[in-house]
Amino acid sequence: PVEVYADPLLTKVFVNLIDNALRHGEHVTRIVISFHQTETGGVIVLEDNGKGVPAELKEKIFTRGFGRNTGYGLFLVRAILDITGITIHETGTEGAGARFEIAMGPELFRYA
Repeated sequence: PVEVYADPLLTKVFVNLIDNALRHGEHVTRIVISFHQTETGGVIVLEDNGKGVPAELKEKIFTRGFGRNTGYGLFLVRAILDITGITIHETGTEGAGARFEIAMGPELFRYA
């Protein structure tokens, strides 16, 4: 188990990412959350087996007002993570599923 030092709204980040996978992934049957340590800190990976995100939209999806619903979901996800210096990027492959990498420095996590 890994403990993350982050804003208490961190749970909302995961709720939003999972909700997005189910709403927009079209044929999602699997969502996996994992963690791995890197040379510069740690990375939480949330990935699904849905339709994925087109390359030209990977940064746009985090823009305020972008999207099919309110356009605030991923914008707020990034803002919540940014409060404690955590970053998020979409690194999946279109057609193979979405993959969100949530990266943090070594001071922001510990093994329980």
